[in-house]
Amino acid sequence: MNKFSYLCVMRNTLLLIIALLFVGKISAQENKDTLFLMNGKIYVSKVLDTLLGGVTIKDLKDTSKRFTVDNDDLFSVHYSTGDLVYYYTQDTAIGNEFTRDEMNYFMAGERDAKKGFKARGSFFGSMACGFAGGLSGNLLGPVLPFAYMGLCGIPKVRIRHNTISNPYLIDHDPYILGYERQARSKRRIQCLIGGGIGLVAGYATNIIVAKTSGTNLTIKIKF
Repeated sequence: MNKFSYLCVMRNTLLLIIALLFVGKISAQENKDTLFLMNGKIYVSKVLDTLLGGVTIKDLKDTSKRFTVDNDDLFSVHYSTGDLVYYYTQDTAIGNEFTRDEMNYFMAGERDAKKGFKARGSFFGSMACGFAGGLSGNLLGPVLPFAYMGLCGIPKVRIRHNTISNPYLIDHDPYILGYERQARSKRRIQCLIGGGIGLVAGYATNIIVAKTSGTNLTIKIKF
């Protein structure tokens, strides 16, 4: 075998190995199943077991571990084979008011709000209330940011078009309800974070000013 023939064989062998690796990677990806959860989340992993009231899959971060999703938290499972299994059924006795199609819209609203809704106003508003409460030096200071958190769920949620995955969805009431539910949840979380930061900053400022000026800045809060 001359040098040219040897190089051709080596090249073909290398191409074959690369092709096999590529096919193996595609096969591994095709074997993954898709789980649609009631809270709008989507898990893509291999289903290992469907017994004992839950669906067990490979852990999303560590494939050597297992992770189980309760049947009550599942809407459906789309298997790589093409099979579709629904876990959600409309049953008003247990609070499942929506049909399957309506629940699909509801979960889509939750996903879009989780991805695109920004609760910056709640964060900074709660931070300001927390700072004011902490600056008072009063033990009742945390009441201010908690009161703000209670009020932040009242204003109407504005659904911005750039946060909608499909403009067609906005025409369906379940989508709007899902979006609003997730948006208000994000507001509360941002209120907790912002209020906590504001309280720490406020109390710290109170202590620093009291030490440097020698005056007690404690303000009585009455209800």
